[in-house]
Amino acid sequence: MNDRYSFLNTIHLNDIEFLYNKYQDNPNSIESSWRAFFHGFDFGNNKSKNILKSVNYDTIKKEFLVYNLIHDYRKRGHFFTNTNPIRKRRKHFPSLDLKNFGLSEKELDTHFEVGKLIGIGKTSLRNIIHHLKKIYCGSIGIEYMYISSPEKVQWIEKWFEKEKLKFYPEDKKFFLKKLNEAVTFENFIHTKFVGQKRFSIEGNESTLPALEEMIEYASDRYFTKDFMIGMSHRGRLNILSNFFKKNYSQIFSEFQGKEYKEKEFSGDVKYHLGFSNKRKTRKNRYIKMNLVPNPSHLESVDAIVEGITRAKIDMIYNQNSNSENIIPILIHGDAALSAQGIVYEVLQLSQLKGYRTGGTIHIVINNQIGFTTNYIEGRSSIYCTDIAKTLMCPVLHVNADDVEAVIRSMYFAVDFRMRYHEDIFIDLLGYRKYGHNEGDEPRFTQPSLYKAISKHPNSYELYKKKLEKEKIIDNNDVKDMEKEYENILNTKYNEASNIKWNVLNSFLEEEWKDFPIIYNNEEIFKQVDTQFPIEKILKISDQIFSLPKKKKFFKKTEFIFQQRLKMIKKELVDWSMAELLAYGTLLYEGFHIRLSGEDVARGTFSQRHAVVKTEEEEDIILLNHICERQGKIQIFNSPLSEYGVLGFDYGYAMYSPHVLTLWEAQFGDFVNGGQIIIDQYISSGENKWKIRNGIVLLLPHGYEGQGPEHSSARIERYLQLCANNNLFVVNCTTPANFYHLLRRQMKLKYRKPLIVFTPKSLLRNTKCLSSIKDLSEGMFQDILDDPSTKDRNKITKLIFCSGKMYYELLNQKESIKDDKTALIRVEQIYPLNIEKIKVLINKYKNQKKIFWVQEEPENMGLWSFILRKIGDIISFNLIAPSENSSPSTGSYPGFLKTQNKILKKAFL
Repeated sequence: MNDRYSFLNTIHLNDIEFLYNKYQDNPNSIESSWRAFFHGFDFGNNKSKNILKSVNYDTIKKEFLVYNLIHDYRKRGHFFTNTNPIRKRRKHFPSLDLKNFGLSEKELDTHFEVGKLIGIGKTSLRNIIHHLKKIYCGSIGIEYMYISSPEKVQWIEKWFEKEKLKFYPEDKKFFLKKLNEAVTFENFIHTKFVGQKRFSIEGNESTLPALEEMIEYASDRYFTKDFMIGMSHRGRLNILSNFFKKNYSQIFSEFQGKEYKEKEFSGDVKYHLGFSNKRKTRKNRYIKMNLVPNPSHLESVDAIVEGITRAKIDMIYNQNSNSENIIPILIHGDAALSAQGIVYEVLQLSQLKGYRTGGTIHIVINNQIGFTTNYIEGRSSIYCTDIAKTLMCPVLHVNADDVEAVIRSMYFAVDFRMRYHEDIFIDLLGYRKYGHNEGDEPRFTQPSLYKAISKHPNSYELYKKKLEKEKIIDNNDVKDMEKEYENILNTKYNEASNIKWNVLNSFLEEEWKDFPIIYNNEEIFKQVDTQFPIEKILKISDQIFSLPKKKKFFKKTEFIFQQRLKMIKKELVDWSMAELLAYGTLLYEGFHIRLSGEDVARGTFSQRHAVVKTEEEEDIILLNHICERQGKIQIFNSPLSEYGVLGFDYGYAMYSPHVLTLWEAQFGDFVNGGQIIIDQYISSGENKWKIRNGIVLLLPHGYEGQGPEHSSARIERYLQLCANNNLFVVNCTTPANFYHLLRRQMKLKYRKPLIVFTPKSLLRNTKCLSSIKDLSEGMFQDILDDPSTKDRNKITKLIFCSGKMYYELLNQKESIKDDKTALIRVEQIYPLNIEKIKVLINKYKNQKKIFWVQEEPENMGLWSFILRKIGDIISFNLIAPSENSSPSTGSYPGFLKTQNKILKKAFL
């Protein structure tokens, strides 16, 4: 016998009495399974007060042996299920055989009290086992016993151990209809568009009726109005057509390879596109459904979905992160779910204050293969869903061929999500009928598997036979249903031939109808009024820089705010004050703001203090106490994540054009952890998917001898992504310009992502100051001329630069008392105002040399971009460190040596 159970042979009545006495004193002092046993028997009531003395010891022992059997079915039953439609299950030990529990077939007809624990009363062991197998070893395998909450565990057990859900004949006919649509749609495309990629849903067709029934159940029982869905390409076209109701003719037209009508958009492949729709459920409830566009980076969409969901919660569902009005649904592939780190990052966000969305329903379209990689090569864990255990999320493993079991799992997922507002995973074990993209030959690498698949009937055929056997349908019903759907497809196919152009449907079009997509330079370079009355700036300053007098604060905090008030009296502001005043004035005007990222509340450089803490650690956000009817600012320190958090905030900004959404990297170079979001969404989403987004990225940048990862935000990488006026890329040098830049972002009549390279040492540089008058009367300047130049005719040298380098050049210029050099700052790097630069140069009629000076190595920074954009117009001489594979040295003396060399060369 397995050691796991051998102790049962030595159990004595005294042991049970000892445990029971402990249970009476404190139920939490004993192991949970024993606690549940005593609770189930109600040992404490008057009728059974002396039960331990009145029953036979062997009887008690056998009761505990059967209790252990029940416990193991609950804990390990998922290993012995009928959940895999095409493969034999791996064997797990020990099994659930009676002998492993000290029991035998002799006890099968013996009645046991522990039957009460599973809701069937005192009954025979045979009935207990039959009941347990039906619940825990059928088409659904349940993993939940690792959950630490006893209440949650008991709720799950009660849900599954209650009488099995029964479906009405009309429901079953509907499930069959959706299975037919899933299968027939794929077959239709397979024959009409031979060899084209479609990433078919075949092998997991039950996903379609499952989604239908999920929205039906959630909207009817919980009045859910909104479903936000993210999924990769597998089954996407089927879901778009048969669930989201995208016009078949449009999909067929896309298969025909027609060009897009909107020539300014490059578009994307059809199985990456997003879609938004309002539709009725079968019970005539109106719901909103959104399928978020996504790239081939399969799980990257997860964070976007959560961000959009949170924005909707904040904007329209009353900031209730446990809202039942909206459900985020993520549809994963098994290989991507188990392998990609973004899944873990998004899970870690799920219960945090600033990122909570009320629980996500995760559905895994489990093909049991990743392109050509078998699951034994693709993960170390037993299940692809084992990552769910990090947050103790329940997991259901379901045979995708058993559509009724799949539907039942969806009901459970909705009920669990609505009760606990936590994530839940449903692992639909199916298969992939063809190769990865229908043009692939899977038998190259999985001959045995695909031999089995070729002989396996699809879920539609299986369910059709089941309903015929139940006499719910007959052959005529089936023929009529199949013919009706085939006629629809044929009609739409014929209509597609009359479509001249493909149209790129804009995702979330309703929310963005007032914000056009702008490409032309005339509009891009148009000055925007960002002025704000000086008296109101002073009033706002007093509100946000004055700590509450009745609260106790750390002395250094008090000193910082006292210094800010002193500067306001001098009508001066530093960088951090200008940033906070930009937020304050926008809030005053009714805009909302969201700021998130690592350490943003205080600021990585202790510069921001947008959230101040009392000595009792009470959080105070003074920006939310400016005036009545102001906008609201939300400020959240994020986990140590770039990929997940940046994706979340990009998603947030995707839904909310009226919110200034900012994400800050702890140091600029760390943003490369979120490079997928930048490459696949921020820079290209407008062109690929007609998506507009106004997210602001704050990336600390500047060479100060702090090592490679604390110097460069890799400006050159963003400039490689710039085209068609898709981004704003800015490196401001004055607090006023930064202030106007942030205000401009919300005053524009359109939205573009804004990348800002923010300073570090300049946060406290005494020269990096602006007057309040500059904030009130000025506006954003994309190019800044040298303010110290009094006579342009004396100037013989022009030095162009960007960012912090300006101040170091200025110090050098002043120290040698140079009056023949003008320092010109490129503040907005992209879109680059070339005409303005040409006009400015022409004003310096006696200039003989023009230099571009940067602190980044020659192969980094702005140089390559500047040379490409205006090198044929202006003859620049470069002054920069020599090319390097690393952004900078880790030696402070080495840094100073390089920097001084640049400065001396600039003024030779």
